[in-house]
Formats: sequence, C-alpha cells, structure tokens
Amino acid sequence: MVPKFSATTPIYYVTAKPHLGHAYTTIVTDAVCRWHRLCGDDVHLLTGTDEHGLKVQQYADAAGKTPREFVDEIAPLYADAWRQLDVKYDDFIRTTEDRHKRGVLKLLQACYDAGDIEVDVYRGHYCVACEAYYVEDELVDGNCPIHKTKAAYVEEENYFFRLSRFEQRLLDWYDKHPDAISPNFRRNEVIGFIKGGLNDFSVSRKTLKWGIPLPWDNQHVTYVWFDALSNYITAHGYGTDDQQFAERWPVDWHFIGKDIIRFHCVYWPAMLMSAGIEPPKGWAVGGFLMVGGEKMSKTTGNVVSPLELIDEFGVDGFRYYLLADTVYGNDGDFSYEGLVARYNSDLANNLGNLAARVATVVEKKCGGRGPAPRPDSPLAQVAADVVRDADAAWRGAQPSRALEATWNLIRATNAHLEQHEPWKMEPGTAVDAVMGDALEALRIVVILANPALPTTSQEIWRRIGLAGRIDECRVGVDTQWGLYPGGSVVEKGEPLFPRKKA
Repeated sequence: MVPKFSATTPIYYVTAKPHLGHAYTTIVTDAVCRWHRLCGDDVHLLTGTDEHGLKVQQYADAAGKTPREFVDEIAPLYADAWRQLDVKYDDFIRTTEDRHKRGVLKLLQACYDAGDIEVDVYRGHYCVACEAYYVEDELVDGNCPIHKTKAAYVEEENYFFRLSRFEQRLLDWYDKHPDAISPNFRRNEVIGFIKGGLNDFSVSRKTLKWGIPLPWDNQHVTYVWFDALSNYITAHGYGTDDQQFAERWPVDWHFIGKDIIRFHCVYWPAMLMSAGIEPPKGWAVGGFLMVGGEKMSKTTGNVVSPLELIDEFGVDGFRYYLLADTVYGNDGDFSYEGLVARYNSDLANNLGNLAARVATVVEKKCGGRGPAPRPDSPLAQVAADVVRDADAAWRGAQPSRALEATWNLIRATNAHLEQHEPWKMEPGTAVDAVMGDALEALRIVVILANPALPTTSQEIWRRIGLAGRIDECRVGVDTQWGLYPGGSVVEKGEPLFPRKKA
C-alpha cells in the first residue's frame, strides 16, 4: 500500500493581498509535500481562504461592497499567488463554500449534542484584527499583544465551548503523542498554556451577520475559530464525503505560525475530541518572518509582496531564500540585502557555478558527453550521508537543514574539482573519472534540491543529458550512487542564476 501524507497551510484571511509571511508558510508546506512525493507517498496539500467574520464585514462596508462581492475579489488572488510561486496544492478551500458550511454545521451540532456548547454572557476585551478575545492580563497597556491596537470591551450573549473541561484530556493526549508539535520548544509552550488553566471560549456572535448561523439558534452566527479551523476537516470530506474523510484524516502536519498556536494546538484538538474525531497527527509551528524587527502585517504597514520579488530573483531564487535562510520554528528577519547575499552565495556561486563548470569541462575535455561515475568515488559516501540527512530534515519539517545538507554535496563536489583541476588535464581516463563523479553528484543534488527549486533542478537535469522528470524519481532508489548514464550529451546553456548587485 502506498503511504499517505497530508499537510495543510493556515487558511488566510481575505482582508488583504498575499504578503511575504503568507508565502513563507505556504512554500514551506509545499516543499515538504514535494519531498514526500519524491519518496513515493500519496500526497495531499490543502490551502485556502478564511472569508467570514467581523473584519471582512467591515472591510466590505468600507469598500462599498457586499461581503460576498468583497471576498470573491480577494480569494482568487491567493490561489493565483500560489500558482505563481509554484505551489502544487491539491485543494483550495474557501469558507464560503457549501461543503464547508455543511461540515461546520455538523461539527457544531456534534459538540452541542455532547453538552460542550452552552449559552452564556461574554464580558471582556476583543481584537477585531485577529478576531480573538483576550483576558485583561493578556493585553499590553490595553492593546492586543499581536497587533498593538486597542482591544474593544465587549459584553454580549454568546454560545461558549467549554474548553475548561478538556485540560486533562489534552494533557493525556500530548503525553501519548510527545512528537506531535515541532519544534519541541513549541510543545512546551502548549503544555504550559494548558496547565495554566483553560478558559471557555465563544463560538458565536449575535451582532454579526456575515457567517454561518448556528444550527440550533439562527440568531447567532458562528464565531471565527469554529468556522475557520473546521476547514481542515470540511475540505477532507467531513459532512459531505465519509469515505474521503476516513481516507485522509487525520492529516500528518498542520503548518502554522506561532501566533495561532493556542487556537490550533489547544482549541482545535479539544473541539475534535468533543465531536468524537481524532486530532491531527502533528503541528509544524513556524516563527514570524520579521521586517525591521517587527512581524509583517497590514496593520503595522510593513508588508512585502512576494510577487514583486520573483520578478527580480525568479520563483526558484525566491523560494530558496525563504526555505534556506531561516530555521523553521525560529523567527526570521527578511531583508533585500539578505536575499541578494543568499542568492549570490548559494545559488550563483555554488549551484550555478558547479553546473556551468561541469558542462564547460565536459564540452572541452570529454567531447560534450558526460562520462559514467566511478563506483568507488570519494564523493559516493558524501552523497549517501547527504541523502540520509536531507531525508531526516524534510520529514522533520526542517527545510533549511535539508538544504544545508544538500549544499554539503555541492561544496564537496566543487572541492573535488578544485583538487583535481580537470580543466588542466588532457582528455582521457583521468579526466573522465573526475567528471563522471561530478556529474553523478550533480544528478543527486538536483533530486534533493527539487522541492526548493522545482524549475531550475529540472533544467539542470535536462542540461546534463537526463530524460524524464525529477518528480518521477524516488528517494532511496534514484538517489543511490552510480546511476548517471555515461555518454549523455551535456549542455552548458545560459547562466542559471545571474549574480545580483545589492
């Protein structure tokens, strides 16, 4: 049986165009999924848009549009952006779709029937920007800790999910699934939050009209988290396709940012437990991609457009920077200068230079045809170690470490060429041995780099005379040393990564 692998991005709120922070999480998810496809897994990647709530209603009013008109204009921008960034998603869920509404109603009813949703009066502070309620000690000088804007005092009748009843059940579940949250220090945050005591949270708003009415009380509209979080199961068939849901749930990874860890790792599994549904297998929690030391958001005005950057650096150059520059789980700091430096160093000087160098020497010394590698090449063990390390890192949702391992083989191959100086050799057995080894290392490199550089890796594959597609290769089979076929025509071509000026 073919192993299944499923991953999700957060669904993005449609009050603004996609920015660099959205692209970061989405590209990480896509790259991890691409690795699993290379491993032969049956992969499913879900992304989408969050389209209900007070904030959308306010933005639509300000634009002189109905909420439906407003979301219908913005949501396609996300789907288009991911296509332009070469994100290979399998499903794009919009929370205004009928399949989502049906699943939300089913989940709400299941939790209500279990006795875990009850009516009460909410008194406290609310941030419209992140659509979250905050207790007094969570505010910073009366402001939302995320958006730094004033949190409004709200007092109204709501239905509440009795999260407080799930403290021990959640702790027991995490005790049985110690690796469910990556990186591990994020798990410690979640456990500490649960042990600090859980407060019940609102699942409805009576004053809001743009949303899904509760199935037992249509005077109330479903509050954002019960609506938004449910996308992960509604898109996999919950409420509409029982067979699909049984086959695809639970997913392997929810990829999320650290700012929504409480909702995803505490609220969400408790909601699922209440409804009798198994929680997801895991959460891969990323840090913030900062600009000038602050989290990127429309509220703070430091938004960077990913689509503007790909015009200059190419899709692969941009993808590589996001994946390689920050250890997933930590905060990163985006800068144009950092992007140029990483592009020039890793792509132009290392990978691009290696590909060009190999092709040039093969043309001049080997008649333009790539020699076969030696089975006992000193690069063979380096390649085996790199494949092992890259595989472990991709499976652990650590793209930067996977790419660092891959670049170890690039550096070793460049060093191999520097040591032997094949450009100074006469044509014959000696130069063939050196260049066969280099071509084989490059063949393995582009398979390993394919999740980050899908277009460029395929182009290098073609230039070194290989047929077919890299995404049809399989890690563990096609990454073994010695498979480069001697006699293939090698082509130099135009520079893959022209150097940039800072």
